[in-house]
Amino acid sequence: MSPVLADVLQVAALITALALVHRPLGDYMARVFSSEKHLRVEKWIYRSVGANPNAEMRWSAYLRAVLAFSAVSVLLLYVLQRVQHVLPLSLGFEAITPDQAFNTAASFVSNTNWQSYSGETAMSHVTQTAGLAVQNFVSAAVGIAVAVALVRGFARSRTGELGNFWADLVRGTVRILIPISVIAAILLVAAGAIQNFGGIHELTTVTGQTQSISPGAVASQEAIKDLGTNGGGYFNANSAHPFENPNGFSNLLTIFLLLVIPFSLPRTFGRMVGNVKQGYAIVAAMGTIWFVGVILVTWIEYAHPGTASQLAGGAMEGKEQRFGEGASSLFAVSTTMTSTGSVNSFHDSFSGLSGGVLLLGMMLGEIAPGGVGSGLYGMLIMAVIAVFLAGLMVGRTPEYLGKKIGTREIKLAACYILITPALVLVGTAVAMALPDGKEAMTNVGAHGFSEVLYAYTSASNNNGSAFAGFGANTPFFNTTLGLCMLLGRFLPMVFVLALAGSLAEQKPVPETAGTLRTEKPLFTGLLVGAILIITGLTFFPALALGPLAEGLGS
Repeated sequence: MSPVLADVLQVAALITALALVHRPLGDYMARVFSSEKHLRVEKWIYRSVGANPNAEMRWSAYLRAVLAFSAVSVLLLYVLQRVQHVLPLSLGFEAITPDQAFNTAASFVSNTNWQSYSGETAMSHVTQTAGLAVQNFVSAAVGIAVAVALVRGFARSRTGELGNFWADLVRGTVRILIPISVIAAILLVAAGAIQNFGGIHELTTVTGQTQSISPGAVASQEAIKDLGTNGGGYFNANSAHPFENPNGFSNLLTIFLLLVIPFSLPRTFGRMVGNVKQGYAIVAAMGTIWFVGVILVTWIEYAHPGTASQLAGGAMEGKEQRFGEGASSLFAVSTTMTSTGSVNSFHDSFSGLSGGVLLLGMMLGEIAPGGVGSGLYGMLIMAVIAVFLAGLMVGRTPEYLGKKIGTREIKLAACYILITPALVLVGTAVAMALPDGKEAMTNVGAHGFSEVLYAYTSASNNNGSAFAGFGANTPFFNTTLGLCMLLGRFLPMVFVLALAGSLAEQKPVPETAGTLRTEKPLFTGLLVGAILIITGLTFFPALALGPLAEGLGS
């Protein structure tokens, strides 16, 4: 079988699996967040934290709960890293330095999972499982909860109540993330991923050198790493490490896991607003952008110029040699168009234009299909913008799902889409103006600039992947990137929840002959166009200085 045919069949199998799961999983999640019943284990959790799951919250109270929970999570994870050397199963590792502990705590709580450390030589078993893995679950559940609150804003009327954050958080964790992760972990163990709490093994290599190999609860963390679009690997090599990603089956499974919930949430959205066709329009926009990205990166990498690359059948340096060019490209696009950040190849090794596509996937706001929860609410914000633009073109007050998009709503949506570009561009400019930024670059010229731009894009959009040659473990980058992660995660949530509250207070607007049909292919095309134009206008100058200059000059 030719490599190209194998790549086509792999993409076809992935799309088929996602299509088969889309409806049942989406409907199940809609039932989870619409149910009035609480499981026994959920009641125990509510009692232990003193929460009343039946108390409805307005958007401001919902936001305070999100921020309070996340702030406590950052503090606890920071302390755990600072005292890991005195805890059991420390593996002999020292305490994490203050700046790196802050960076890691901000990273995992914000669902970014940027890693400026090597897990197998820095983090103890307790830190990995009781700290990082726990945040993999709850940070993903926070994203789902905020998305569900926005959906309720569209679905409800004449009320400012958006549900209960604690109920949404617990249900997302207990009923969705944990069950699927358990099944995925079993499959990964069957495929060859390791799962244990043993000590470090000292082995002698074929050259007579000594090598230390760290074990760990890898399969369980790998499952939620991808399912929750987290991305933080147990090992520095992430999903290129055979203990995390043993073979072709596990590779395709991990890609499926990081896409399955984001691609199913639009179905949940359609069910909760009472019109499944609206969900189809959203998932069509997501799928179109993702599929075009896969084609572009795969084609560019196979056609990469140079005699060595052509003889090898593609630009294979830094790629996953076990799976080939297509699997590496598919993984790279899927991980940058979600907020996952896990990698099975060095994105630093992709050609200039491919690196530009990966950067663009994050710059879009990671909405194709985006992170768990964050992809849906990001796409719905863009839908509000698209409806507003359509209203301007026809001279009609814009409406979406029976709600008028007035001055307040469009201001909140505009603030949302301005936050991450400001963080990315200002952060990159400051880093490039200071010696710290230039010293961290392992390449010069356009590619070196792309390394810095990629770092701040990844942090501000809560992705977590990196151009591998970038040396980010310095007090300057640990601090500035940590701040970008927190601001890029929680500032947008402020405007999402405020918008949800504003929409929920409105009374429904009756549909007329002049109402824009937002479930039609025309709106899907308008939505995709609005996303690309807004992102292109914002980031084109920066992309021209980095990946475009590198790609056109090669």
